Amino acid sequence: MKKKLLAVLLTGAMAASLLAGCGSKNADSKETSKDAGQEAEEPVTLKTVSMFGGTDPNKEAYESINADFMKENGNITIEDNSQTSDEEWKAAVNADFSVGNEPDVIQFFTDATADTIVATGKLVSLEEIRAEYPDYAKDTLDTAIEASTNTDGVARAVPTTGYWEGLYCNKDLFDKYSLELPTDWASMEKAITVFKENGVIPIACSLNNVPHYWIEYLMLYAAGPEEYTSVPETAPEGWVKGLEMFKTLRDMGAFPEDTDTVDDAYVGQLFRDKQAAMQLEGSWYTGNIEDTENTVVVAFPGVPDQKAEAGSKVGGISSGFYITKKAWDDPAKRDAAVKFVMAHTSQESVQKYWEATGAVSQTATETTPVENASPLVDSIGEYTGNGKVIVTPTDSRISDAYKTLVSEIVKVSTGAMTAEDAINETLDIVKQLQ
Repeated sequence: MKKKLLAVLLTGAMAASLLAGCGSKNADSKETSKDAGQEAEEPVTLKTVSMFGGTDPNKEAYESINADFMKENGNITIEDNSQTSDEEWKAAVNADFSVGNEPDVIQFFTDATADTIVATGKLVSLEEIRAEYPDYAKDTLDTAIEASTNTDGVARAVPTTGYWEGLYCNKDLFDKYSLELPTDWASMEKAITVFKENGVIPIACSLNNVPHYWIEYLMLYAAGPEEYTSVPETAPEGWVKGLEMFKTLRDMGAFPEDTDTVDDAYVGQLFRDKQAAMQLEGSWYTGNIEDTENTVVVAFPGVPDQKAEAGSKVGGISSGFYITKKAWDDPAKRDAAVKFVMAHTSQESVQKYWEATGAVSQTATETTPVENASPLVDSIGEYTGNGKVIVTPTDSRISDAYKTLVSEIVKVSTGAMTAEDAINETLDIVKQLQ
């Protein structure tokens, strides 16, 4: 009987022990489940808009980055409405902001085109975002942030790529006459002299049609970035010295003899046919170059007594990713929006965008040269990746009045009009239009 009682007691004790163990395990499981629930992020739907729609070469890269982003962030769903950035689309964006239908993140222009949506007060500044997220736009070059600052002087967008203007050179002609590519005014002067002596047009340029690029660089280097980007009341000394270089170059025989009558398409063909050694053009011109093995792009070589830093360039990064206050003020969306913009503006993503457009655009981050690229593309990568000063062209500041300045360049180059008079005539029109 005692043995039976002991057996019953032992059995009861074991059962109690097992129950206690089960109870402890269940409690631990519940606690673990609770902790996991606390750590799991809430589902978020992020409404996004970009200009990478239609036939834009960036479209594939954009959609690929979005797909990878959602894989890495399982709680975030992207509802994207990207379209071609035509006038109708711009109007639709402005309308959405005006009625409170703006997206959480938008890739849009940063120049005067953005003034309307900036005026709504619905875009968050980089300063405010970085106060909470110090690593925001950490891969983006300071020069790119500055270049994409809105017209009111506030930086709100994080850019990816843009455009540039640079000096295209037929390197095979330089090699033929044992010349180094121009890196300063002295080497530029020597190249002009040698080419002229050997019957090669030193610079392909139509002074009556498209002297724009030379106007920009001559004034930038003579005046320095601060004076160059100002809108003065009267002709500044640096602007005058810059435009006076047109006469210097003409007197040296740098331009085609018929530069006053031919158009830009004609001189462009002279360059591509190897009848001219150099041509100052924009990044969009790269697609016209057939001999990508012997054509390179270099920085503007400068002018005597220049005020701009060597390597400074005219260009622009006129678009970028914005976070709207609709997302920023929503605790569930703020972090997702920041992660989204950082995913698209990281060095890795900008590299994808850069390669998608032929590896020739201006980039907002450092880039890695593409494998098996042509000498032309390699030279562009080196040129655009130097991180030097980037400034927007004069016409972005004085608009329609710029046409007057362009029309007087032939006279300035021949001495029929002073550079000072041409500039003052232009600035007078600026005042009238204000």
